[in-house]
Amino acid sequence: ADDGGRPRAPSGGGDCRNHDSGCACGQISDNDHSNRLRSGFFVAHQEELAALAVRHAVPAVFENREFAAAGGLMSYGGSITDGYRMTGVYVGRILKGEKASELPVQQGTKVEFCVNLKAAKALGLTIPNTLVGRADEVIE
Repeated sequence: ADDGGRPRAPSGGGDCRNHDSGCACGQISDNDHSNRLRSGFFVAHQEELAALAVRHAVPAVFENREFAAAGGLMSYGGSITDGYRMTGVYVGRILKGEKASELPVQQGTKVEFCVNLKAAKALGLTIPNTLVGRADEVIE
């Protein structure tokens, strides 16, 4: 399939350790973050990716808090919990007899911002208090 010239996640067993030089450091193009970070490969290796980002001094910002909790610097993105809740509402409406084709398309509105001060310290970064104060979660 045509991938628009974007790099693909490494293949060959799915072991991120075999792809140390490219896995977290430059193999994702700027316009491809959301699709690649949601892939099973990136989710399955989130702790390794966060460790690679710190080891290579890459201040990585991810799309969900699980990556920041695994050691990434920050995360900013839609709430996974809210997405599952919305899915449950849709399923409930369908089970009550509504046609799926007639349900409105909705987009989540809850956004979560997480800052990992431990990762910032490992990277030698100081996160401004104004930014820390706006975070929904701060990992210390």
